[in-house]
Amino acid sequence: MIPKECKRLAEVDFPLSRVNDACVEENNRKTRVDSGHLSLLHSWWARRPLASCRSLLLTLLLPDPCDPLCPAEFKAAARKALQQNKKVGPKDADLQKALLAFVADIANWDIVRVAGYVSMARELVKAAHGAVPHVLDPFSGGGSIPLEAQRLGCEVTASDINPVAWLLLKIALEWCARKGPQLADLFEEWSQWVLREAERRLGEYYPADAYRRKPLAYLWARTVKCEAAGCGATIPLVRNLWLSQAKGRKKALRITYPKGSLEPKIEVFTPSSDKEVERGTVAGNNATCPKCHMVTPRERVQAQLRDKRGGADDAMLLAVVWRNTNSRGKEYSAPTPKDLKAFSAAFVKAKDIRFEMAGFPQNDTRAFPPGPYGIKTWVEVLAPRQRFSRWVLHEVIEDALKEAAKKTKEKDLLDGLAACLYAAYSDNGQYHTSLCVWLSEGVTSIFIQGSGVPMRADFVEGNPLSPNCEGLGYSIRSVQSALRNLSTVRYQPSSPLLANVLDAVLPEESVDLVFTDPPYANQIPYAHLSDFFYSWLRLGLKNRLPQAFTALETEKARELTENRAVKDSGVHDRQWYESRMYEAFGRMKRIIREDGVASVVFAHKDTDRWEALVSALVQAGWRTTGSWPIATERRQRMRGQGYAALETSVHLVCRPRPEDAPVGDWGEVLRELPKRVGDWMERLQGEGIRGADLVFACIGPALEIFSRYRKVETAEGREVKLAEFLEKVWEVVGRTALEQVMGEGKRKKVKGKMEGAGQELEEDARLTALFLWTLQVTDGEGKREKEKGKRINDEEVGDWVEEEDDEDVESKSKPKGFSLVFDVVRRFAQPLGIDLPKWEGRIIETKKGVVRLMAVSERARQLFGEDGADAVADWSVQDPKKNLQLVLFPEMEESPRRHRGHRGKRIIMDEESLHSLNSRDGHGPTTLDRVHAAMLLQAGGHTNALRTLIKAEMERGPDFLRLSNALSALYPKASEEKRLLDAMLLGVPR
Repeated sequence: MIPKECKRLAEVDFPLSRVNDACVEENNRKTRVDSGHLSLLHSWWARRPLASCRSLLLTLLLPDPCDPLCPAEFKAAARKALQQNKKVGPKDADLQKALLAFVADIANWDIVRVAGYVSMARELVKAAHGAVPHVLDPFSGGGSIPLEAQRLGCEVTASDINPVAWLLLKIALEWCARKGPQLADLFEEWSQWVLREAERRLGEYYPADAYRRKPLAYLWARTVKCEAAGCGATIPLVRNLWLSQAKGRKKALRITYPKGSLEPKIEVFTPSSDKEVERGTVAGNNATCPKCHMVTPRERVQAQLRDKRGGADDAMLLAVVWRNTNSRGKEYSAPTPKDLKAFSAAFVKAKDIRFEMAGFPQNDTRAFPPGPYGIKTWVEVLAPRQRFSRWVLHEVIEDALKEAAKKTKEKDLLDGLAACLYAAYSDNGQYHTSLCVWLSEGVTSIFIQGSGVPMRADFVEGNPLSPNCEGLGYSIRSVQSALRNLSTVRYQPSSPLLANVLDAVLPEESVDLVFTDPPYANQIPYAHLSDFFYSWLRLGLKNRLPQAFTALETEKARELTENRAVKDSGVHDRQWYESRMYEAFGRMKRIIREDGVASVVFAHKDTDRWEALVSALVQAGWRTTGSWPIATERRQRMRGQGYAALETSVHLVCRPRPEDAPVGDWGEVLRELPKRVGDWMERLQGEGIRGADLVFACIGPALEIFSRYRKVETAEGREVKLAEFLEKVWEVVGRTALEQVMGEGKRKKVKGKMEGAGQELEEDARLTALFLWTLQVTDGEGKREKEKGKRINDEEVGDWVEEEDDEDVESKSKPKGFSLVFDVVRRFAQPLGIDLPKWEGRIIETKKGVVRLMAVSERARQLFGEDGADAVADWSVQDPKKNLQLVLFPEMEESPRRHRGHRGKRIIMDEESLHSLNSRDGHGPTTLDRVHAAMLLQAGGHTNALRTLIKAEMERGPDFLRLSNALSALYPKASEEKRLLDAMLLGVPR
């Protein structure tokens, strides 16, 4: 037994860098069909890497050998076990180092299959606890945490209110643990039977071409009628008429109307130039008629499609996609009479098919914009042939299970087989809807944007017989790979619970460890999204597993998320969610033993939601004793609005706070805070943690100070709430960051004497520096290479989709400059005395809750007047396609001499033009203004003016160079702005 006061290893240290590397490696390999990863069993949202779960679990379960209360028996057993691989020194610190090294080793992707590692981990856990420790995860989801707990030899209670998640847990934790090799063999045998029979029954409906090639996909467009007076032509809604722009195999669509006809003719052709390809007929769901060129507004497009329940049934077939016989890539052809005949035959048979599927969410157009287009149930997201083929595949699976039952009499094993076959069938369904699109020459998932389902004007129909991800065979290979890998390590089976965290499924003080990743407010509407998968699973499992699949849809009323689409049991708004999470954390505290530990994962990017969850945790009686930002997410691109998403999830380590905890003194808390945060920032930066990840990671150690007390009071006896404390945390983080990047507040030693702190620069300089500091990317040297995969990205959840969004994710234009969520900017600015409205329109622009740091090119008019603005515009038009998200203005091949459209006048920015630097409110230009002016002069090649500016600034004082050097360090290495600053700084006299 570990004494209550003895610290766990996770409360002292953690091999963060090596575990983060292991998580990156896992995320880069997990989507490969032969990887055997748990995620291949079935898609689920926000599943955490196994590496992070395994390594943190082990450090939570093991005591710190350097703690004076660490049992001698454990230290002796641990030393003996570890010395099987490496020699361990005689000191406790040597043993601690060896344990951390082992934790780092076992995080490796392939290590579970290496003999000795898992058994050694179990030996260490047994030595620490004597008996088998009991681990609880009440929000088990995709099953990463409970699976790794079972692998470490723990007794596990895994629960989830969602039937889809419950089924995945049952396959991984129970059937694979009990019948793994048998189940994998049985699945392999009968899944092949299913594929052969599916080919026999469905092959004629997806006819091959003259080269005997199977079609990969069919491209379709919904249609509306032009409502312009006297027209009435049918408009195929196509976003982009290009099919392929690859060199040597360009293909595009041409829409014409034969004389006297209102029906379009679609032609697939090879354009000789880009000018031959017209623009698409729909943008923002406004339809432009190719015949009369009038626009039918979005509201009328929506109304017409609503009358046709989404418009998939009378969509127009545009092209057929084939694998290229001569080279890599795809080939496109117009549909033949044979293709149209096959579709018509399937269409007729689809009329008699009746699926019983859950309703489509109607009350949340932010996450589910197809609702207003007439889609009432999930079956209506399917095109006619998709309905037919899905039903045939269901019949084939049922026939396979009947045949299997003749040979296998064990009901539990047959139920496991049915669950796995329907898991492959359900998972594959995400590629067979009229809300999938053809993107990068591949079929996308209906859930391409993660936490929402976008409406699509045109769509792709994949071939379910294809060997690629749109085919059932791909999903079957994925499930087979997961089953084989799960069967390589034997562990005690655990039966998951279909339960809410608030259900009384365990007695009080019955678990040793709580480790969970709770839902984050409205980030993912699990229940409504999973209804799509649930409906396919229910087809085959409602009679086999009635405890989970009897109801028509998943549980909504008791799911602990903020979900505006919920209609039952009150409004699931923010207040409802936060109240229930407080109850959930309170329930966990009652279940855990007095000497137990817990870890709660937080990954929400919205600061107020993050703080609401933390507040619920503290109020429920938990104290934070450790905090680790682990790289659970795939490396993110800049999101739609240009702000960086989190790459790490903060894993808070907690213990139940004693009822007799003391009252804290506010003054002492504030005195302790800067050193604690500063030391932690230094440690994490050494581990490669940067930007927003670093900001949120600092909340953990700050909470260690605040949450150890029952409450915190001022000298006057006023209770300080957590929200007030967190404001101070943001201030300390901001000030510490400014100290690091600009030397503000630091005391310097000059000629043996300590000089005063560095002077603060103006508000705009501090705001810019903090902006860029926060946008830094964790491990930004490019280590995390993003691998393309076509499954749901389990980690990259994505932002809510907007109702008007029907454009490809990759085609959206990028805004200039850099952006952050307003709340993050506000929390930094207020305590540092930065008045945001003062800088609105000058260096920042705020729209829809997002603050954009304006590009330097946009400031030319402010800094140099109209002529300067025209000059910068001249530079910008030289390469209009350049992505300006990370570039302040386009590169110049040569300095411009004349600007266009301004009387041919030559723009010269000489030393006299510096006096035109505009100011606001009667104040002169700031240091940041002068740095930006120098960057513009550097870009324009105005060396004389630049030398004059630099000379004047050198005489003025050190602030110009201090800020220039700081910004140079903050800008991305490959960015144009860093190149300009570095080039400008080379001209500074030494």
